[in-house]
Amino acid sequence: MTTPENPQSVYEAVGGEETFARIVRGFYAQVPEDDILGPMYPQDDWEGAEQRLKWFLAQYWGGPQTFNERRGAPMLRRRHIEFPVNREAALRWLELMRNSLDQIDEETIPPTYRHAIWEHMERAAAMLINQPD
Repeated sequence: MTTPENPQSVYEAVGGEETFARIVRGFYAQVPEDDILGPMYPQDDWEGAEQRLKWFLAQYWGGPQTFNERRGAPMLRRRHIEFPVNREAALRWLELMRNSLDQIDEETIPPTYRHAIWEHMERAAAMLINQPD
């Protein structure tokens, strides 16, 4: 979301690594006890899952290319195909992400950037649905 008037990336504009770490940390604080999403995650890799999501989001929004360097191309559908993601799971993922985003003030993530981040999350959640209702 850089423009000639504002060459800064979204990653830089919202505070870089710390902000994306907060989004992901807030999300994963909810997942272990969640009845829909919790069982989808490997119980012995919470820290790894959190790290990978942080790398992915940071890279997508203009931060370091850590995800590609350590994991290769994101290929989200392919990486998630083994998990039964139906509409209910996608909506729950969005609910937990919304809860996490709502914990971060507008000074850190101004409305324009928050809207762009949220639209991306909605598209990603919809794209990952691989099971019928």
